[in-house]
Amino acid sequence: MKKTLGAIMAISLVISMTACGGLKDTEITPPGDREESRIPDTEAAAVKAEEAPAQAEDDAEDFRIGIVTGSFSQSEDDRRGAEAFQKKYGEDRVTLAIYPDNFTDEFETTVGVMTGLADDPKMKAIVVNQAVEGTEEAFKRIKERRPDILCIAGETFDVFEDIKDTADLVVNNDFVSRGYLIIRTAHELGCDTFVHISFPRHLSYETYARRVNIMKAACEEFGMEFAMEEAPDPTTEVGVPGAQEYITRHVPEWVEKYGKNSAYFCTNDAHTEPLIKGLLENGGYFIEADLPSPIMGYPGALDLNLTGADGDFDKITAEVEKAVVAAGGAGRFGTWTSSYGFTNSAGLAEHARNVIMGKSELTDLNAIREAYKIYTPRTEWNGSKYTNAETGEVMDNVFLVYQDTYIFGDPGRYMGVTKVNVPEEYFTIK
Repeated sequence: MKKTLGAIMAISLVISMTACGGLKDTEITPPGDREESRIPDTEAAAVKAEEAPAQAEDDAEDFRIGIVTGSFSQSEDDRRGAEAFQKKYGEDRVTLAIYPDNFTDEFETTVGVMTGLADDPKMKAIVVNQAVEGTEEAFKRIKERRPDILCIAGETFDVFEDIKDTADLVVNNDFVSRGYLIIRTAHELGCDTFVHISFPRHLSYETYARRVNIMKAACEEFGMEFAMEEAPDPTTEVGVPGAQEYITRHVPEWVEKYGKNSAYFCTNDAHTEPLIKGLLENGGYFIEADLPSPIMGYPGALDLNLTGADGDFDKITAEVEKAVVAAGGAGRFGTWTSSYGFTNSAGLAEHARNVIMGKSELTDLNAIREAYKIYTPRTEWNGSKYTNAETGEVMDNVFLVYQDTYIFGDPGRYMGVTKVNVPEEYFTIK
């Protein structure tokens, strides 16, 4: 399962809307070519609030938004983003729920957690992040009873062609572009081997399988060796502890086998912490996590106490960077400087609220960008509508996004991947 860790921030985000597979949609003007839109700060927002009667605002927001995530142990970033949104608007307007850790074996329970939110007559939107197995079925049942509820999937596990007809909006990380860009970054850092760590359940998903093939093709282009290693699925009987112990035990063997100029990538968030820790101790590179964040794996691997940095991603990144450098990892470890999982939970809920309030259109990527902007730090993004590689169909309600990659160092540096043109042939690799 895909899982993450999180917190809260504010700034700009740039999303160019170039459809995968070469089909292009309306482009969002990059920074420097447009006047930056302004997001009200706390003081300005307070002044604006005083211009209208408080009762009118309360009446306009007489609805609830539900956010469903994994647990802290499985998806901390996702969960903390949901909590940040609830803290902002209050428990009377935001309802949180958690699907089972072992969602693959508890399908009906997972569906029940999601559909249960629709029992609330004031519920107007349900955001599921990550949208694990059962989300599509839950959305179908919700729409049958309550077609008025907006159903939004963050980082879906379902096939886009299926869930697009049930969900009103889907936002995933850009597995196509990143499949190429992660390899390109590893090559630029001097790596000669790329090791992909996963398990059969993940590799059965179309997005994961396509990304593997994209990574293989990119390794061939850059003259790198591509290797695959299998690790236990944390949703099976071994659980998270067993899966993590396996990674801890095998990292030294992998580094000895592939050499210290090898880069590693795991598809499961629970594997991330022991992988980072093992690579810091034994050598090797870690470009970024499957769902990147400066607190995805790093605090645990480095034994960091980030108390007092709650929500301050600049501070969190600086603290993690200091520890990475002290551990000898400068130039070998990377991340996104704002949490994708956190932003998907809070930002998509913010977007849903704006849509319900009549302030935004649901499938307007600019509007999604503005909602994300409230919760993300100073990071550049890129993104697109999803295009089916076989049919060429552009899906108007499915979006793929990614941030620039930051490599920790002294000083660290952004790799500029959001400005790289991914070769067109990679968008048609199946």
